[in-house]
Amino acid sequence: MKVRQKALRTGWTTGTCASAAAKAAAQALATGGPVEVVEVALPSGRRVTFATERCERLSADRAEAVVVKDAGDDPDVTHGAHVTATVTRRREPGLELDGGVGVGVVTRPGLGLELGGPAINPVPREMIARAVGEAVDTGVEGLRVVISVPDGERMARKTTNARLGIIGGISILGTTGIVRPFSTASWRASVEQAVSVLAAQGESTLVLCTGGRTEKGAMLRHPELPPVCFVEVGDFTGAALRRAVERGVRRVVFVGMAGKLTKLAAGILMTHYTRSKVSTGLLAEITRAVGGPAALAEEVAAANTGRHAYELWEAAGLLPAAGSELCRRVGDVLTRFAEGAVDVEVAMVDFTGRRVVAEWPGLGGSGATSPAPRRR
Repeated sequence: MKVRQKALRTGWTTGTCASAAAKAAAQALATGGPVEVVEVALPSGRRVTFATERCERLSADRAEAVVVKDAGDDPDVTHGAHVTATVTRRREPGLELDGGVGVGVVTRPGLGLELGGPAINPVPREMIARAVGEAVDTGVEGLRVVISVPDGERMARKTTNARLGIIGGISILGTTGIVRPFSTASWRASVEQAVSVLAAQGESTLVLCTGGRTEKGAMLRHPELPPVCFVEVGDFTGAALRRAVERGVRRVVFVGMAGKLTKLAAGILMTHYTRSKVSTGLLAEITRAVGGPAALAEEVAAANTGRHAYELWEAAGLLPAAGSELCRRVGDVLTRFAEGAVDVEVAMVDFTGRRVVAEWPGLGGSGATSPAPRRR
């Protein structure tokens, strides 16, 4: 009997931790004593409690608190980060929010944040303001809150922040306040945000890659494009295409390996392994369509994986033709999904990700396969 695995543990976003640290520091400033436990509200209205790692009143006008981020079982680079809030009195009523050491600075448009300002997203800003307001009436007393994350600049090197124009540290993120392990929603949101940033830079070509290896191959294929044009789409091709159409992107290049391309060719745009399987029957059909012998088509139909089918094509000398036909079918699916609003190109790379083994259209060709009129 199959035993259910223990449920993965949820955690807290940097935005939630920042709001807790800010409230603790504001409360310490107001009361004069350290705060060991603080309660804050999530966007849903649910209230959660945090213990502070450190909280102290530094002077009559300044206090500081630290909350250690717990990302649960999510492989988050900011797990264990010491999210720090420094709260200082100011003369004018109201709340001023800024970023300190380890919080990135926004240098490019498309993120919905002020250029030159801290990378603290709108929902965390609201959470921080609400949390501080529960400790101090900022309509009467003015406070300046600075959120910092020691070692945040190092953490940011493991993210795509620099490509998005966030320099010098991490982003203070979160829309629900909760980190759900391996969250598909957060990945989809990051893909959509990356497409928006590309468009805001005035770039008209979006290169979608399924992962790190395919991204390397895509960059070798398109050395003329800046890094912002390359987006690791994962399983969210459909979401990326929708956002590209919304933002007026004119050209989309998809670079992938045999398995993901097969799913897309079958019309499956959410390609996560739990939701779809590679159709070796489709690959067998392609084998026959490009003139492969019946015996090879039967072998391909019985292949264990997309990679196995790829290796059968390669051994039979059919890889260039079959790969190009697979790319053509993917191009047709993506073009129809986008209703002809973008020109589509598709490239298949080998399993190192570095070598393009097939592409559609051929160099210099046109990606349009659908008679649908283009929207401008």
